[in-house]
Amino acid sequence: MVTTLTSREFNQDTSGAKKAASQGPVFITDRGRPAHVLLTIEDYLRLSGGHMSLAEALAQTNADFDFDPPRIDGGISRPADLD
Repeated sequence: MVTTLTSREFNQDTSGAKKAASQGPVFITDRGRPAHVLLTIEDYLRLSGGHMSLAEALAQTNADFDFDPPRIDGGISRPADLD
C-alpha cells in the first residue's frame, strides 16, 4: 500500500506517517510534487542491497549491538617537543 502525504500533513502527524510506512512507502510532497519517500529500515535495506555504512549503522537510534573496542596500552602517543 502506498501513502501520499503533503509536507504539512507529515509535520502534523509524523507518528501516523511512520505507521503508514510499515504498510508500504510513504510519499511526501512539496507543492504537489513528490519530494521524499519514507521507508522502514527493512524496506530500505532490501532496496539498497542490504549494505549499510558504519556511519548509517551508528546513526540508528534503535540500534542494538555491543561495541567494545580493545584498549591500547601506551606507545601510540608521546608528549610534544616544544623546545
